Amino acid sequence: MNAYIITIGDEILIGQIMNTNGAFIGEKLSHIGIPAEYMVVVGDDEKKILAEFKRAIEIANVVIVTGGLGPTHDDVTRSAVCKFFDTDLVPDEEVRKNIERLMKRRNYPWTQAAEDQALVPCKATPIHNQHGTAPGMWFEENGKYFCVMPGVPYEMKAMVENFVLPRLSKLTHGMIIRHRVLKTTGIPESFLAQKLGDIYGLTDGARLAFLPSPKGVRLRITAQAPTSEEADQKLDEVEKRIRDKANKYIYAVGEIELEVTLSELLNDKQKTLAIAESCTGGLIGDRLTNIPGSSSFLLADVVAYSNEAKIKYLDVPGSLIQDYGAVSKEVVEAMAAGVRKTAGADIGVSVTGIAGPSGGTSEKPVGLVWIAYADANETVSLKFNFGDERIRVKERASQAAMELVRRRLLNINIAEQLSTD
Repeated sequence: MNAYIITIGDEILIGQIMNTNGAFIGEKLSHIGIPAEYMVVVGDDEKKILAEFKRAIEIANVVIVTGGLGPTHDDVTRSAVCKFFDTDLVPDEEVRKNIERLMKRRNYPWTQAAEDQALVPCKATPIHNQHGTAPGMWFEENGKYFCVMPGVPYEMKAMVENFVLPRLSKLTHGMIIRHRVLKTTGIPESFLAQKLGDIYGLTDGARLAFLPSPKGVRLRITAQAPTSEEADQKLDEVEKRIRDKANKYIYAVGEIELEVTLSELLNDKQKTLAIAESCTGGLIGDRLTNIPGSSSFLLADVVAYSNEAKIKYLDVPGSLIQDYGAVSKEVVEAMAAGVRKTAGADIGVSVTGIAGPSGGTSEKPVGLVWIAYADANETVSLKFNFGDERIRVKERASQAAMELVRRRLLNINIAEQLSTD
């Protein structure tokens, strides 16, 4: 079986929002062995939508549509569906009751729009919406399966998980497709590929994709097999070969962020952390405090942006700033040691740099960042250049700072300089 995914909405075509629905559906379908061969975005135009429906049903066994089911004038998907399947809208009592429960819970009055949302195509099996008023629609004709769902992501996802996937899973008899993502940081994509060597020998029938970002490189392994157990076994084998070559760069499996991994590591080792930030402006602390219970390990996050603040709050000697400049090895190490001491933490980490777009010189260009780590036994620092885009410099610097702490906690050699390019 194969799938054709259609996302409807002018807001996607003009770049106002990203097509996250298509990505989610494609991933979920691949897990049950139904590859998405096409993924198309169509505007809120009934003629174009109908043309895409016709093209999709000729090519694919499964057609998944999201978007355009709301109550406003620009939501034209339902009318297009009715024309495509030559069916009328009829009231559905269960759909109506579901909408009534939802509106009562939210203390909304019943409206004509709600009445209209309780109508569904006569030929469709309704998909109840747990989080909104627009029901989904499921059609089966001539061995084809056609599903239409709202474009609101959390409404659509519940329908996919609770209705669509269970139904489609019963129809697949081919190969099972499994994915696994290994998240790496501190090594550029080209260097990582070089470390892994012969990719085809490494994967042995599976597939490996490199997905770089400012935070690092995701390695997506894809395996196909007659059963999920065999596919998972193949993923295990490939992951082991990758770890044999580049384990120190891998900080998570799946979509876990580095701050989650670092939080767990600090708690496991019962270590406390204090942060001194300059060019990152509190971003490291922001990411770590997104983790529930971060107060168990994070004692302080000092944003010392000015030279005076570095002297006053971090005990950085003014002479160091005068002699070496605020963006220097000497100052960043004094920041890490100072914040550790003043907060009474086991570990201090600090960042200072030139995020740009101005402020750089030939000796200290925009993108230059120094990051330091300090504990009771050592103070070490690393020098980076993260490019000339301000937000990306901050994002890369925050990632590298947390990765430096992770590696020191795991006693991983940092002689090979970290990089998130």
